[in-house]
This record gives sequence, structure tokens and C-alpha cells, in this order.
Amino acid sequence: MPQITIDYSDTMENAFDREGFARALHEATVEIAAAKPEACKTQFRPSAYTAFGYEDPGARGHAVVHVTIGLLAGRADETKERLAEAALELLREHVADAAFTLHASAEIRDLDPSYRKFDR
Repeated sequence: MPQITIDYSDTMENAFDREGFARALHEATVEIAAAKPEACKTQFRPSAYTAFGYEDPGARGHAVVHVTIGLLAGRADETKERLAEAALELLREHVADAAFTLHASAEIRDLDPSYRKFDR
């Protein structure tokens, strides 16, 4: 915990500083949600196909990025809102201006009570 997943259009591959974003997001998660630094884990999942509205997907004029952060239950809604806003601000800082329109979103959710993990 926290479990962080970043789904993004591969259109933005060269414009997205993933390493810098992950480091900054981990710092924000520690500060805002009282997570332990060593517990922060992020997976980036590029998507080769993004459809937006009625645009021809081959035009690649739009990119989508969605940040999902799963936390153990118990955080106040205000904490989750602050973390979502921080994630969006960090995306603004870590995605360079490019020849696509960026659509960014973030969601902070509680992990299900069935959540378990192990480290090897």
C-alpha cells in the first residue's frame, strides 16, 4: 500500500517524464496520506490504442492519462481529494507540451478489505 497505477496513451510516451512523476507522486502520497515511502509502488501501463469522441484514433490528436491510487481504508475524503489534486498538478508538471490534447484524471480509492500482499 499504496497501490498506484498510471494508465496512459502511448501517444504521450516521449512527453511523459514517468520517473520524475513517480518520485514526486510518492513524495506527495507520503506527505498527504501518511504512507511510508517504501510502501509506494507505481506501475505504468501504456495503451497503444486510445479512442476519443468521434476522432479517428489514427489521428492521435488526444492523449488520456488516468492515475489510480489505492489506499488502505480510513483516510478522510478531504485527504483523498487533496491527493487527487496533487496528482493532477504533478501531471501538469511532468507531461511536456506536445502535439496532442491531454485529458488527465485521478481517483483515490480504498483498497478492498480482501487486499493482501507479500514481499520476497
